Amino acid sequence: MSSKPMRKRMLRNVNAKIAAIPMIITTLVVFVGGTIWSVVYAFTGSKLLPKLKFVGFDQFDRLWSNSRWMVSIENLMWYGIFALVFTIAVGFLLAVLLDQKIRFEDTFRTILLYPFALSFIVTGLVWQWLLNPELGIQAVVRGMGWTSFTFDPLYTPELVLVGLLMAGLWQGTGFVMCIMLAGLRGIDEDIWKASRVDGISKWKTYLFVVIPMMRPVFITTLVIVAAGIIKLYDLVVAMTSGGPGNSSQVPAMYVYDYMFQAQNLGQGLAASTMMLLSVLIVLIPWAYLEFGGKKRG
Repeated sequence: MSSKPMRKRMLRNVNAKIAAIPMIITTLVVFVGGTIWSVVYAFTGSKLLPKLKFVGFDQFDRLWSNSRWMVSIENLMWYGIFALVFTIAVGFLLAVLLDQKIRFEDTFRTILLYPFALSFIVTGLVWQWLLNPELGIQAVVRGMGWTSFTFDPLYTPELVLVGLLMAGLWQGTGFVMCIMLAGLRGIDEDIWKASRVDGISKWKTYLFVVIPMMRPVFITTLVIVAAGIIKLYDLVVAMTSGGPGNSSQVPAMYVYDYMFQAQNLGQGLAASTMMLLSVLIVLIPWAYLEFGGKKRG
């Protein structure tokens, strides 16, 4: 008797399940298979071509003793901290402003979201021009009479991450704003009515009621932004190519350079394995909070 309900469940939406088979196979072969292949060959001494000559953790020892890799990790850490904080904070503030039922909301939302439609290469080239001391902001301000004004972060090692951060925030903040706005629009209107009846100010309602209710939205946004930060590459290449010197190097550039320019496949795969590990460190807590908590509930 129990086999009949099980058979019915298996035959339910059978056409959709059959249609999903190519996608599942592609995912298993390309993503899972490619990931396992990369991790395995990270423990080999592969150079130009992959060779199953295992060297243990030698590639990882070389990786963590390489000053360029350490600089790239430090750069990504500082960029990531400020990008996470400012992207989420500014995106939420913009969403709060748009949630006030202002006029021309659709126009403002489109303008703020438009940079996200551009590729990081285009964004990098635009901001490279804007921050160019001879053509961009510095030249415009000096042309207005402030001849002593100096603003050239892309050519100053101590400030180059600031220039990258400005470009990254310009592109990503609008996307975060849309996610936050969707979360705010999902808040029950009765909560706002109750807060007005109780005489609670708006900022306290946002801080103590709305933000805690939007915890899943903040967690999802945090994961999306963090994953984008870890694989940061094209923006840096378009704006600075890792310079001046190594002051704007990031891990993804290290991986690309060692795999395709230095022809050291094992070293590049070791670096990519460390990047994969950092992504898992972000994704596993998110999956636990999103799905594990629901199951316990």
